[in-house]
Amino acid sequence: MGTLNDKYIRFDWAIKRLLRQKANFDVLEGFLTVFLNEKVEILEILESEGNQKAEDDKFNRVDIKAKNSKGEIIIVEVQNTSELYYLERILYGVAKAITEHINLGDTYKEVKKVYSISILYFDLGKGADYLYVGQNKFIGVHTHDQLMVSSKEKGTIVKKSPSEIFPEYILVRVNEFNKVAVTPLEEWVAYLKNGIIKDDTTAPGLQEARKKLLYYSMTDAERYAYDEHINAVMIQNDVLGNARDEGMRLGLEQGIEQGIEQGKAQGVNEERQRLAKMMLGMGESVDKIAIYTGLSKEEIEKLG
Repeated sequence: MGTLNDKYIRFDWAIKRLLRQKANFDVLEGFLTVFLNEKVEILEILESEGNQKAEDDKFNRVDIKAKNSKGEIIIVEVQNTSELYYLERILYGVAKAITEHINLGDTYKEVKKVYSISILYFDLGKGADYLYVGQNKFIGVHTHDQLMVSSKEKGTIVKKSPSEIFPEYILVRVNEFNKVAVTPLEEWVAYLKNGIIKDDTTAPGLQEARKKLLYYSMTDAERYAYDEHINAVMIQNDVLGNARDEGMRLGLEQGIEQGIEQGKAQGVNEERQRLAKMMLGMGESVDKIAIYTGLSKEEIEKLG
């Protein structure tokens, strides 16, 4: 079991302050290797919006953009609170990354694949899994096979699947993870959710994280700034949670009141119809029944 000194820094803070440093690339490389299911070597950290120390990013989004040894771009983003049109925004971010990293005059051959990994601490929508992957695939409408694209490179014909070219999106729904961590992927998600790293972990990146992301290895000033960040995130989530609960409560109260009024109206109407039927059975005229019950002539005739 861990001790008090085994408290680890949250991943969003690590992305903001620590994982941009070359000495800590091994933590990020391990994370990417596990989530992309292939060995990843980071060449450099690129400029991204998350590098900017905007006042409100302590509440919400932090990101890191890296280039791997293949020249591909990898965007890792942590989103703490819900954001409208989130999928549209990550699509825009990927498109921007593609266009930013091809020079004017380059051929389209120079377009590099982009990976977008989103670590989500909010409910994006319905789904039973904690990990979702999306890719562009061209499937035959009648044959159901995948299209392979041929291109001529260095005098030879090279075949590629669209998945080698088009962006890949990975959504990690942290709050949906409720398993005992066994695999390296599960261990990473458990750390993302709870800040827990097993003493005997062999997961790529987490061994290094146990040494480099220790809370008590920070200076007093760094710990203070980190604690302020965590408090800000928790307060923000409480505010949003309370607003959501209050909205649900008001909606429920309004629904109950509306239901009572509708029930009353329905009850009165049923009583009027019962009286009208009884008067019809007694041979009373439609005009007289309308005066007594308040029902229209058309409504009374339908009861006959």
